[in-house]
Amino acid sequence: MKNPRILMCPADHYGIEYEINPWMSRARGAAPDRARQQWRDLHDTLVKLGVQIELMTPQPGLPDLVFTANAGLVFGKRFFSSRFTHPERQRETPHFDAWFAAHGFSVERLPEGVYFEGAGDALFCGPILFAGYRIRSHAAGHLHLGNALQRMVLPVELIDKRFYHLDTCFCPLSPDEAIYFPGAFDAYGRTVLQKHIPKLIEVVEKEAERFACNAVVVGKKVVVNAGSDQLAADLQQAGYECLSVELDEFIKAGGSAKCLTLRLDGEDAAVW
Repeated sequence: MKNPRILMCPADHYGIEYEINPWMSRARGAAPDRARQQWRDLHDTLVKLGVQIELMTPQPGLPDLVFTANAGLVFGKRFFSSRFTHPERQRETPHFDAWFAAHGFSVERLPEGVYFEGAGDALFCGPILFAGYRIRSHAAGHLHLGNALQRMVLPVELIDKRFYHLDTCFCPLSPDEAIYFPGAFDAYGRTVLQKHIPKLIEVVEKEAERFACNAVVVGKKVVVNAGSDQLAADLQQAGYECLSVELDEFIKAGGSAKCLTLRLDGEDAAVW
């Protein structure tokens, strides 16, 4: 089995320069040196797990370029570019598109007026693409993806603005296992997840608020923000090992481990 490949962008220009989700506060800001060290700790943890890291060049004035998960959706050598809801993030798209075009991917775009925020809102668990909508992405975008990919797409509505992307409250572990925070979904969304994923591990609200669901899965290793002790115990019971990295500087912007990474070769939980 080849080593996993993940795209990251160094945190050289990361900061809280605007407020587009409930976590962001310009008044509180971020500690740049601490953020860069935390990013390096995550990078080094993944490298030790055998991950091949590809790097983008950070850009001044684009503090959220560090959150590569939102670049788009990768499917084989196809890259479906995000159409960001907020103008502050729309300026990232040319940089992401250029990187993928230069690395052998075909860059595809969704129809005008249809918002879609990449792997932040679209995650495969087995053969099914689960897609978060309402807060940042449109259900119409997910239907477009389903047709383009010829795969089943199940939209699930997000109802808590703290968990504005699917990857903040849901993380597939394997083709039939996932972790999730039930309170982020409406009743129908919870039913969809429960019906189609045989084993769901619930994350308690206290740890969901520390972005425990925003995890990076490498085989049986799960990399999460520090302070996810209950999840770590539950994962161990399920046969996984939880590795903690302090990422509180990125929670200030509404992101954590998963947001800082984009799998280029297919998630372990994805069945293409």
